[in-house]
Amino acid sequence: MLSALREAEGPATAGWVQERLGGDLAYTTVITILTRLLDKGAVTRERSGRSFAWTPASDQAGLAARKMRKVLDAESDREAVLASFVTGLGPDDERLLRELLGDSRDDGEA
Repeated sequence: MLSALREAEGPATAGWVQERLGGDLAYTTVITILTRLLDKGAVTRERSGRSFAWTPASDQAGLAARKMRKVLDAESDREAVLASFVTGLGPDDERLLRELLGDSRDDGEA
């Protein structure tokens, strides 16, 4: 569903999404799924005539980051979760994370 919305050149109606998915899902099912995605913050909607036009809330990276934050927020020991995550990173990912953290510190000092 999200991949279909990302293919759109702008906000898309549920009917457009249904067509892109091959029409196998009922229109009401598409609306239900889009509404659940809205509740999860994965999509936004705006009024378009008598219905709504839907847009992904973020790209794939943003959606993955949102999922990671949700998991982190659900845990009581954030430090342990983050430490476990970081120690499980491969060398390339660890280097990238260090670079990103260094960049964010540099931005904050300016």
